[in-house]
Amino acid sequence: MCCNGLVRTLVQRVSSAAVELTETGECVGRIGTGLLALVGATHGDDPDGARRLASKVWNLRVFPDAGGAMNLSLADLRERGEESSVLVVSQFTLYGDTRRGRRPSFVAAADPAVAEPLIEVFIRELGSLGATTATGRFGADMDVSLVNDGPVTLMLEV
Repeated sequence: MCCNGLVRTLVQRVSSAAVELTETGECVGRIGTGLLALVGATHGDDPDGARRLASKVWNLRVFPDAGGAMNLSLADLRERGEESSVLVVSQFTLYGDTRRGRRPSFVAAADPAVAEPLIEVFIRELGSLGATTATGRFGADMDVSLVNDGPVTLMLEV
């Protein structure tokens, strides 16, 4: 079942993450404690879905409370005056279909002209909610490095 909206992001809780352009080695985005969000768009996605997904990421309770349970969100960290950062990297391969053969099909991934504006809406919404955001560069070959904290990795779909 599919609904309209930016429906897929792979989120990892990190103690640090960075993205560099492969060709030049230029660091274009870096965060400390927070979330790395690999975000993809598919056909029929819309800005409302991008905003819903940003809200879900912002309110996702994956950070430990004083007892060590995953009860705190980025919003909670922000309220406590702690770092609440998200590194957003576009990732069309989240829509790779590997059910047949050995080469993934990417026909479910939205065209770049559709995907890029939706990912920008996602980033702006996170910023308006209070997150400090950093990004990769849309369409570029990038090297992403991270220290996965936990490890905690979740696929979110709205």
